[in-house]
Amino acid sequence: MTRILVVDDEPQILRALRINLVARHYEVAVAQDGGTALREAADWHPDLVILDLGLPDLDGVDVIHGLRGWTTIPIIVLSGRAGNQDKVDALDAGADDYVTKPFGIDELLARIRAVTRRTTLHESELARVKVGDHLVDLTSKTVSGDVRLTPTEWHILELLLRNPGKLVSQRQILTEVWGVKYVKETHYLRQYMAQLRRKLEPDAAHPAHLITEPGMGYRFQP
Repeated sequence: MTRILVVDDEPQILRALRINLVARHYEVAVAQDGGTALREAADWHPDLVILDLGLPDLDGVDVIHGLRGWTTIPIIVLSGRAGNQDKVDALDAGADDYVTKPFGIDELLARIRAVTRRTTLHESELARVKVGDHLVDLTSKTVSGDVRLTPTEWHILELLLRNPGKLVSQRQILTEVWGVKYVKETHYLRQYMAQLRRKLEPDAAHPAHLITEPGMGYRFQP
């Protein structure tokens, strides 16, 4: 049974999430502040954390940093902060996804399933990934249909495909592909994503798999 730690200072949200998650056979623990969340995570070892940013004692980003100091478990931020910078800060700190309040429970459950699938995939399963009409082999670095990718396109695509369903921030991609000096050169990324879509998406103007999250980053949707 997947164990989920829900961290939020609003009792009604904790109650609603607990009811909905338990009904879907998740095991649930709750915490109303950051300190309790960090202790509970260390003692209980959840498989997933759902985290509000606006906590009474610690900022949610500090909680993410605290968790990332010792664990790689998925973290889904659930927050009323709608500003892009808050989302980017949370993602750069190590969050796997970001859902803005008010939210639909079906959307949150879909995000939970996506990050859970990603963490349970074995390397062999990630080696060959279907993108539209193409099969991408990350081991041999080949794409069906005789599609040719540049080394930079491969690097970007691999980051996205190895994190299915996860929002990967612009900063993370720019840092890993080009280096820390290029974290603001988002136009590089837009150009390369456009090229990847032209090569891999059935309709590059309306991508179904290489999705842009405006102002935040990109997501591979299987």
